[in-house]
Amino acid sequence: MTDLLVIDHVAKSFAQTVAVRDVSFRVGAGEIFALLGPNGAGKTTTIRMVLNIFTPDRGTITLFGQPPGAQARDRIGYLPEERGLYRNLNLLDCLVYLAGLKGLPAGEARRRLSGWLERFDLANHTSKKVGDLSRGMQQKAQFIAALVHEPELLIVDEPFAALDPVNTRLIKDVFYERAAQGRTTIMSTHQMHLVEELAERLVMIHQGEVVLAGTVRAVRQQFAANAVLVEGQGQLERLPGVVAMEPQGENGTVLLRLADQTTPQQVFRALATQSAYTVEHFAVALPTLDEIFVRVVGGERAVEVGA
Repeated sequence: MTDLLVIDHVAKSFAQTVAVRDVSFRVGAGEIFALLGPNGAGKTTTIRMVLNIFTPDRGTITLFGQPPGAQARDRIGYLPEERGLYRNLNLLDCLVYLAGLKGLPAGEARRRLSGWLERFDLANHTSKKVGDLSRGMQQKAQFIAALVHEPELLIVDEPFAALDPVNTRLIKDVFYERAAQGRTTIMSTHQMHLVEELAERLVMIHQGEVVLAGTVRAVRQQFAANAVLVEGQGQLERLPGVVAMEPQGENGTVLLRLADQTTPQQVFRALATQSAYTVEHFAVALPTLDEIFVRVVGGERAVEVGA
C-alpha cells in the first residue's frame, strides 16, 4: 500500500497548552482509516496540521509525497465537526460557491452537484436557504461540498452526526466507492460500531499521544479476554477448562470463560465429543471498540498491534 500521508512524531502547543505531544501514523492510498480519541485528545489539531492550518512545532508531515501546502489544497476534501455553510444563501448557490473555492468552474460544479443532490434527496430543496434546512439536510449538504471536487483525500469529522439509518448507509456507500477507486478517507467519529464496520486500520490519540494503533481486528484481538461464544442445539454440559458459562440473550448463544491455560481449540475439540449438543457457531469472544475505548482512555495503555 502506497503511503498517501505520513505523520512522524509531530507536536504542537498553544502557549502553555500542549495539544499534540507525540503523534505518528501512516495512511495508505485507497484506505478507510479511523482517527479516534476522546474530546480534547489532539485529533482536530492533528487534522489541522495535515491541512496546513497549523505548522507542527516538532516532527514532519508528508502529504502526497511532500510537506502540506497550497499545492495539496484542491486534492483534499474536509468535513469539519463545526459545520461551515452560509446559512443565508440558498443551497445550490452555497454549494456552487464552495466548489469554486476548490477550483471548479460554476458550470462544472452545477453539473456535478446535480447528481449528488439527487442521490442525497436534496434536489427539491436547492432554492431553500441553508438556514431553513433541517440539521440532517445541512449535514448532507456539507458532505457534498467536501466531495464535489472529487478529492484524493477526504477527511471527515463525525460524518454520521444527525443522520438517520438510510442516510448513514448512503455515506458508508460513498466511503466504499472511494476506496474501490483508490481514494482515501480518514474519519474521526465516536460511533465505534461504524469504525468496526468501515475501517481497516485505526489510531487512537489520548492526551496528545498515540496510545493504540493497528488493524481493527488486531486491536480487538489484543484486548480479547480468554473466552469463546458458542451457539447450538441441545444440552450443553460442563467442559474441562471452562470456568463459567454465561447465556447471552435469547438466541441460545453462551459465553464460555476459559481457564488461563485453556485454549479455544481445546474447548472446540471437547465440544465435538458432546453427543447431546450440536455446535452451530463457535468464535473467539472479541471486545467491541466501545469497550476498548473506555479501557484505554480510562488508563490502560496499549501498543501498536498491526500494520
